[in-house]
Amino acid sequence: MLQLPEPPRIQGNFVSLTESYELCRQITAKFSKTFYLGTLLMRPEKRQAIWAIYVWCRRTDELVDGPQAQSTTVETLQRWEKHLKMVFSGHPIDNEDVALVDTIQRFPVKIELFQEMIAGQKMDLHRSRYESFKELQLYCYRVAGTVGLISSSVLGIKGHKYNVFWQNNRNHYIPKQEAITLGIANQLTNILRDVGEDAQRGRIYLPLEDLEKFNYTQEDLFAGVVDERWCNLMRFEIERARQYYQDAKQGIRFLCRDSRWPVWAALMLYQDILNMIEANNYDVFTKRASVRTSRKIIYILIAWLRAQVP
Repeated sequence: MLQLPEPPRIQGNFVSLTESYELCRQITAKFSKTFYLGTLLMRPEKRQAIWAIYVWCRRTDELVDGPQAQSTTVETLQRWEKHLKMVFSGHPIDNEDVALVDTIQRFPVKIELFQEMIAGQKMDLHRSRYESFKELQLYCYRVAGTVGLISSSVLGIKGHKYNVFWQNNRNHYIPKQEAITLGIANQLTNILRDVGEDAQRGRIYLPLEDLEKFNYTQEDLFAGVVDERWCNLMRFEIERARQYYQDAKQGIRFLCRDSRWPVWAALMLYQDILNMIEANNYDVFTKRASVRTSRKIIYILIAWLRAQVP
């Protein structure tokens, strides 16, 4: 059984560790209902850690996509990285950090992965187009593939004594690439779901080479044109995302038994957003694809069955 270290002793006028984790839980439940549902299937210490990680990731993303994004500069993200280093040294700055400090102590993870995510946000500051999928793939790795690796440090590996996910072990396969792939799959799904919202901010994440391939212009996208060209383009992008999910599934069986169910559930629930986009006839400009509660229940049951397979 994993032996967890004692919680760090934090000095300062902050909320208690319990209150900090509760704050992270509330934020996760409010802003990512489907993801939050998946975390409830985890063991308590793991779900709390995932909430703390989610909140840090959300706060990072909000710097470039939130209400105050217009005032965000490279210097803003540099200050955020200094904030991160303080957290990793055991010194929280905000109440939410108290839970993250504890999580880092319990489930060691490399600071470089968090820094890579900040690097992804920096990309959003100076570019709003991606010429090729190769360029977009780098962005997706930085803002989401890293999250897959960070989260996997909490989830743990089957038969592995420690949750040091990034270390190679001759006796145990470490599904690093599958964790990255799942993160990229989720980000591609976000991009397809949020095409309309991103367009309102002047951003196009779909590779321009793909638009050209289907003779669909940037002007068409900003006008919200849904025609045969757009439907064919979206079918192409959805199939690519589904292949990423398919590849990511191969790594789930290597996770700790108690982590397989929530990961299967989260994967299936998020993948179903692609089905909802299709059900909306690829209209992501006036309709937001979301998974109905009845479907969520079905997927959670199916996920439990799949998690029983060794």
